[in-house]
Amino acid sequence: MKDDELTEPDGRLVLVRHGETEWSRSGRHTGLTDVPLTETGAYKAELAGTLLATRSYDLVLTSPLQRAVETARRAGYPQARPEPRLVEWDYGAYEGLTTPQIVAQLGRPWTIWQAGSPAGATPGETVAQVTARAASLLDELRPRVQAGQQILVFSHAHFLRALAGVWLGLTAAGGRYFVLGTSAVSELGFEHGSEVITQWNHVRGR
Repeated sequence: MKDDELTEPDGRLVLVRHGETEWSRSGRHTGLTDVPLTETGAYKAELAGTLLATRSYDLVLTSPLQRAVETARRAGYPQARPEPRLVEWDYGAYEGLTTPQIVAQLGRPWTIWQAGSPAGATPGETVAQVTARAASLLDELRPRVQAGQQILVFSHAHFLRALAGVWLGLTAAGGRYFVLGTSAVSELGFEHGSEVITQWNHVRGR
């Protein structure tokens, strides 16, 4: 057997969180509300593009929400294909609220990773529902990464954290372990045939 047959394919699933918005800056849960980037968010999206430009990508996907689409465009990927499964966690009744406001409303501790979100103006999503959405997407992308392809996705903090949790076999609730800043670039890949995180929360200029 030749040496190159022993080397694992260097495929990567590259994740980019959208740039800053007014809601993300103030800590408000921003699910399906379609808010734009701030000037700072737009600038840092361009900086994220410099981290991505070292390779070419076989597939580029984005959440259809404008903060992700604009991040993709400013990072240099206006051709990114909208993928509905990349939208943010549906926060339902908690849309637009901060965590302290939700805790005060409930009168007890709360995190999205444990309890999900109940219906409001939108249906909301449970941890199980987000796990299923992430798993559905990864069922399509994982074989391509295993085959050595480079795949780039633009999405949102909680969903990308959930996606990483599902990649590692932890379910969406595993996302609680991974802090993710705006405009941050992360990578998922393989080591010895197992799913791993190869880079996390890389922000240009940090």
